[in-house]
Amino acid sequence: MDIDDAHGTIDPDGPLLEPGRNCWRVERADRLGLIVDGADYFAALRRALIAARRQVILIGWDFDFEIEMLPGEGDAEGLAPDGLPNRLGPFIEALAERTPELDLYLLKWNGAVLAAPGRVLPGLRLRLFAGEAIHFALDGHHPFGACHHQKIVVVDDALAFCGGIDVTERRWDTSEHAPGDPRRTLRDGTPAGPWHDATTALTGPVAAALGELARARWHRATDEALEAPALDPGAASPDADAIWPDGVAVAARDVPVAIARTYPPFAGEEMVNEIERLYLDAVRAARRTIYVESQYLTARSILDALEARLCEADGPEIVVVNPQSADSALEDAAMHSLRGRAVDRLRAADGEDRFRVLHPVNAAGEPIYVHAKVFITDDRLLHVGSSNIDDRSMGFDTECDVAVEGRDDATRGVIRAFHLRLLAEHLGSEPEAVAAAWEERDSMIAAIEALDASEGRGLRSIVTLPETMAGRWLADNRLLDPRFEVGEPTSTGRGIRPRHLLLGGAILGGLGLAWYLWSRRDEG
Repeated sequence: MDIDDAHGTIDPDGPLLEPGRNCWRVERADRLGLIVDGADYFAALRRALIAARRQVILIGWDFDFEIEMLPGEGDAEGLAPDGLPNRLGPFIEALAERTPELDLYLLKWNGAVLAAPGRVLPGLRLRLFAGEAIHFALDGHHPFGACHHQKIVVVDDALAFCGGIDVTERRWDTSEHAPGDPRRTLRDGTPAGPWHDATTALTGPVAAALGELARARWHRATDEALEAPALDPGAASPDADAIWPDGVAVAARDVPVAIARTYPPFAGEEMVNEIERLYLDAVRAARRTIYVESQYLTARSILDALEARLCEADGPEIVVVNPQSADSALEDAAMHSLRGRAVDRLRAADGEDRFRVLHPVNAAGEPIYVHAKVFITDDRLLHVGSSNIDDRSMGFDTECDVAVEGRDDATRGVIRAFHLRLLAEHLGSEPEAVAAAWEERDSMIAAIEALDASEGRGLRSIVTLPETMAGRWLADNRLLDPRFEVGEPTSTGRGIRPRHLLLGGAILGGLGLAWYLWSRRDEG
């Protein structure tokens, strides 16, 4: 039967991906790779950038040019085993020097200058002193309070990465999430906690489409139009084997991949909420299982859809993997108060014991921070990107996701294998063991509970805590989780912006310094 939707109808047996409604485009990937955790991603990214010939576009929420891309592998001179600098900033400079015809474009959310002002200085240094080949810009093309949240890298329009991993501090970790791993250390020497994340690698026409999207984002942010990379006359196209990073397994070949976006309404542009529509379509079409990895669980439209499925007789099992707590006390008070309400609501609707919300821990029982954004329904849809299950990602921040639909046995097998691989990582098990437990019990939840050890590596139930007064106020007003609705207008770019706050802070700081120097003019 058809499932009613505010934007049309969904046939559970028909194609889920509809360009122009729940995705921007569907393009073929010659190769698709599914990368879990930062250690594998940073290594693959490094290899891809070394192979770049004409144009690299890196678009992210944040870049930290001081991080080591391969922690623990640098020599006394700071060089990685490939002979190039291990730190991101010097590595980019070295790429520009060794390949003179290469242009590198780095676009970072402008609000990062407030979140971590020290990180913008190395970027400005690249822009000012590293030559004409390196182009660094801050993205302010969004409503006040919103952020540019996409995480996209495109190399020569031949290879692209799209997912949830930022090239910044704290993101590096292995899938073992080993307790006390000395490589998992912040630049100031502080140990960093374990971190779980995911992204994709793609070649073929879908990579070129992501290149088009990335250049459009650069144009919005800077008013500079970029040309697509062109090879020298007579030069061969990038070889698929040469451009594909060593160490990344090819999960699928010649598979259609959807690109879905969230853009808030801004400067006369209408809102785009393809990602929200795709999530809703997937929830409503699910038959047996819905599996989610996300930082948050607060998106009202998706919670409504999940609640409706839990109220059905013999509906799908739903497993959500979240972090135990947020990064900061303020964020935890606001977002996890909202999550607590959501969890209580979904548990109340769960009359058949089909819902779990869990957080992973490592072998020492330390919570693993979940930053991955993965959504899997049955063996039918795999959705990976930058969007969280919160209202910001549905209609406030700028997001980009990719999705693969299981329309044949081979693609369904890819989706199933990735689902098993993620569960195996969290349970400290093997995919084959998870598959066997699932088949024996005919239940995702029963398989998880059968393999989940009471101590050490595993998944633990999230306990909702009483709300604090501050948390209740923040949650009631959704100050950290706002959104725009379709058709709702917003500013045209005027008003107070993060860069204005930074400029004001700099002016106040300068005046304070001048006053201090003046007040001490007669001392000493």
